[in-house]
Amino acid sequence: MTKRALLLFSSTDGQTQRICERLCRMLAEAGAAVTLAAIDDAEDVAPTDFDLAVIGARIRYGRTDARVIDFARRHAATLEAMPSAYFSVNIVARKAGKDRPETNPYVRAFLRRARWRPRRVEVFAGRLDYPRYGVLDRLLIRLIMCMTGGPTRPDTVVEYTDWQRVEAFGRALCADLAACPARAASVGLQMQPSLALERAGDRVPLELRAHGNVAQRQ
Repeated sequence: MTKRALLLFSSTDGQTQRICERLCRMLAEAGAAVTLAAIDDAEDVAPTDFDLAVIGARIRYGRTDARVIDFARRHAATLEAMPSAYFSVNIVARKAGKDRPETNPYVRAFLRRARWRPRRVEVFAGRLDYPRYGVLDRLLIRLIMCMTGGPTRPDTVVEYTDWQRVEAFGRALCADLAACPARAASVGLQMQPSLALERAGDRVPLELRAHGNVAQRQ
């Protein structure tokens, strides 16, 4: 029986979604049926329909999306009874000493508020992309970076995400999914048509299902 994985994310500028998409590909290549869903569509998603649940959340102006916290609270019992994982994406994680889940202030705050204890927790530094931001966001983020010793030139684009670390996290998720028994198929699970992915080398199509309008998000 094919095992199913849910990746639920909150993303403002797209970096958290890109990380989720990388994890999706790894899980799909490992043989899982993967559903990628934005937090906007969380009302239509039930963790009980899956064998593995992963939640990724961006930080914006020091805050985790309140909808992510609410989802984790509502489904905490289910999530703790299955292989589950959480990761945060924030610029603060670019700094040594704040680049680990146990020392990152946003991860610690989320775990306190969500009342959920995922089996795996990770934090990834995000992407700084001033040209992409609107005028107000650019001004505020430059102010924050000035206060925290980061780059402030308005044309700066910096990829802080450690993709090797993302892939190490993905391998751990694949191992967790492989080790757990498959749940019985759920009746009435609704998913949108699959996005085509191809495995490098042999070009074998893999199945990644996008819930809602994920495929159109920026």
